[in-house]
Amino acid sequence: MADVLQITADVLQKYSLVTAFALVGLIVYLSYVVSAKLTRGRIHGSAIAITVGLLLSLWGGIATGGTHGIADFKLLAGVGIMGGAMLRDLAIVATAFGVSLEEFRRTGVSGILALIFGVFVSFIIGGLTGYAFGYRDAVSLCTLGGGAATYIVGPVTGTALDAASDVKALSIAIGLIKSVLVMILTPLVAPIIGLNSPRAALIFGGLMGTTSGVAGGLAATDVKLVPYGAMTATFFTGIGCLLGPSLFFLIFKIFCEDTIVAL
Repeated sequence: MADVLQITADVLQKYSLVTAFALVGLIVYLSYVVSAKLTRGRIHGSAIAITVGLLLSLWGGIATGGTHGIADFKLLAGVGIMGGAMLRDLAIVATAFGVSLEEFRRTGVSGILALIFGVFVSFIIGGLTGYAFGYRDAVSLCTLGGGAATYIVGPVTGTALDAASDVKALSIAIGLIKSVLVMILTPLVAPIIGLNSPRAALIFGGLMGTTSGVAGGLAATDVKLVPYGAMTATFFTGIGCLLGPSLFFLIFKIFCEDTIVAL
């Protein structure tokens, strides 16, 4: 029996990337089961899966004294590759390829304004919140602003600006909280804000930006609206990743320099 376990462990360690996909797949499956059985779909399975991933990362880092979470375990080293920048950026590009530009054009100026306003407000609120909690450098503030946009924009911006690992982790946590709140609150506020048509869903996705949060919230509201909200939310992520390390970083840098001079 011991030999069988050792052989299995050796195989899993040798093909660590395959092991990582199997582990993540199992976590996602169980998360969706929990979402359906315990929350009746009000908390989307992706939110539960992300939370489990963050907790496992924390536990792995503490248990091994390392810096890569559960990827510090040799058996799960493939998680570091699977969650790395290469596959992350590939996932973003793959999502964007599923968007129809023609459908987006139908929203007209309102859809474009919703995107611009949503990205701008998210970065500003995230940056000001970081400033209130003691962060003063433009890199950290911009990274936290990106996290307030989505939990993808945050680490992408932080990586581009070479932000500290704890700041990037915090930006992911901020984005996760936003995603969960959007999932839970969307079906509650939908009747109040008139979220009952494809056009409204397109504008809503542009304002909120978090694709998983918007998709989960709209699924609980009206499943037919999910593709429309996810469409502009995907553009939101792309715009945030583009403008975060460039335009918004310059804005935060000017803000920080002016603040220092004033002090």
